Amino acid sequence: MRITTVPVPGYEKVVQAEDENTGLRAYIAVHSTALGPALGGMRMWPFKTADEALTDVLRLAKGMTYKSAVADTGLGGGKSVIVGDPRKEKTPALVRAMGKFVDSLDGLYITAEDVGTTTEDMVEIAGVTRWVTGLPREKGGSGNPAPSTALGTFLGLKATVEERLGRQNLKGLTIAVQGLGQVGFRFAEMLHSEGAKLIVADIARERVDDAVRRFAAVACTDEEIFGAACDVFAPCALGGILNDGTIPKLRCAVVAGCANNQLLESRHGDDLQKRGVLYAPDFVINAGGIINVSLELEPGGYDPEKARRKIQNIPRALKQIYQLGKREKIATHAAADRLAEERLQAKKKVLSPVTGTGHRGGKS
Repeated sequence: MRITTVPVPGYEKVVQAEDENTGLRAYIAVHSTALGPALGGMRMWPFKTADEALTDVLRLAKGMTYKSAVADTGLGGGKSVIVGDPRKEKTPALVRAMGKFVDSLDGLYITAEDVGTTTEDMVEIAGVTRWVTGLPREKGGSGNPAPSTALGTFLGLKATVEERLGRQNLKGLTIAVQGLGQVGFRFAEMLHSEGAKLIVADIARERVDDAVRRFAAVACTDEEIFGAACDVFAPCALGGILNDGTIPKLRCAVVAGCANNQLLESRHGDDLQKRGVLYAPDFVINAGGIINVSLELEPGGYDPEKARRKIQNIPRALKQIYQLGKREKIATHAAADRLAEERLQAKKKVLSPVTGTGHRGGKS
C-alpha cells in the first residue's frame, strides 16, 4: 500500500492511500484534534474524480470538528472516504486494507460506519486496527449509529418547527424527505408516527415504494421534491444540495434534515434566511450518531441510556443557536459556526490525542 501526505492548509493531516492488490483508493482527513482524537465515519461512494473525493472528505472532516464541538463529545473531527461503488466494488480484502490505512495513523483518527459502509465492515476493520467504533452491541460497541442520528434529527426538527411555526407537534404538517437511506427511512418513520404527511424521494425506487406503502407517503422524483409545497424540507441524502439551483425552488418554512454539508457554500445559508426559511444547521441537528458512538470511548464503555440523554440535548443546542442568530442578526449557519469556533478556541490542543480507551479487539 502506498500512503502519501496531501498538504491542505487548516487541516492537521490529510493522507491518500492506493493499494493495487485490493483496488483501494481512499483518503483520510483529520481536521482538528483540539478537543480530542478525530472521530468520524468511513464513507464509500463512486466519486467521479479524485478531486471530488478529496473535496468531500475535507468538508466532512471539518463538519465533524464542529459537530463534536457543539455536541460536547470531547472529540475532534476527521473523516475517511473510499472511492468506489459499495454495491459492486466492496470486498473483505478492500475493507481490511482500509483498516490498515486507518491503523497507520496510530489513533489520530478513529473510524466508524457511514454512507456505503456497515456495522459488519467495522467488525472486519477491527481485525486489523483498534481504532474503530460502531461495532455491534454483542462485541462491546454501540451498534449501528443510524437510529441515533434519526432520533436526534427528529427531536431537532420538532424544536425548529416550534421556533418557526409555533407548533409543538407535527400532526398535519407536510414534510418532504429527500433520501431514504439507513437514517432517512428511520427518520421518516418517526415523522409518520407523529402524524406528519410525507413527500419522499430517493435514488432507489424500492425505498420510495416502501415508504409509500408503510407511511402513505406521496412519491416524487429527486428533481421534483425541491419544489414540493411543504412545511419542512428535510435533506437526508448527500451534501451540497442547497445551492443556487435548488434554493429558489423551495416552498417551505423550515429546512431540517439528516444530511451532512447541506449548504453548497456558506452564502447559501444567508440565502435561506433572506427567504424567511429557518435552517437547522446540519452538524448540530444530525449529531445523534456521533454522540452515540463517542460514548464507546468513555471509561466503562458504552451506555445506551446516557447516549439517549445526551441526544435529547440537541433541541437545546439548536434553540441556543437560534437565539444567538437573532441577537447577533446573523443566519443560523453562521451562529452555529461561531458557537463551535468559540468552544474550539476555549480548549488547548490535546498533545496526546489518544487515551487508550478505544476498541482493543484488533492489533494494539
